[in-house]
Amino acid sequence: MNHTAQQYDAAISKCKDIFLKKMKDYGTAWRNLRPTSLTDQIFIKAQRIKSIEEKGTQKIGDDISGEYVGIINYCLIALIQLDLKEDARIDLPYSEVESLYLRHIDITRQLMLDKNHDYGEAWRDMRISSLTDLILMKIFRVKQIEDNKGKTIISEGVDANYMDMINYSAFALIRLEEQKAVKKD
Repeated sequence: MNHTAQQYDAAISKCKDIFLKKMKDYGTAWRNLRPTSLTDQIFIKAQRIKSIEEKGTQKIGDDISGEYVGIINYCLIALIQLDLKEDARIDLPYSEVESLYLRHIDITRQLMLDKNHDYGEAWRDMRISSLTDLILMKIFRVKQIEDNKGKTIISEGVDANYMDMINYSAFALIRLEEQKAVKKD
């Protein structure tokens, strides 16, 4: 399990690096996005991955690992937006956003460790395409919750679904890195 934590941290570190560099380029323009728009952005990325997986080819050269990174970062933006839903500021200080990003990663990482303990690292025996399908399922759950104005009867809220999507995407990134390593050998 320690190996998983290290691999997870490495995958998230890449995501964080990209997120923070884009924040320096664009600021916090994403503060204008409504929750439904974020869900649709996540959907677009997951749908592209599934389309490439099913077709076996792609016309745009961007690696699908970049789409998983995008899913992670959009889910983190969504979690940050949930924290700040009563805060009307568009421009947020870099340090505040970085702190919120790290806070949500810490919570999500702990969830991964707890579930990974209970499930015995079952994700390692799953196909990457199954991880993609689980992400899409979570997106459709979030859409339904949004359509229900955030009300659920028995189910987890959107935040739990975002955290699961982050963890499934991190697992996919780990598996893709492992596949690259095998191909090199």
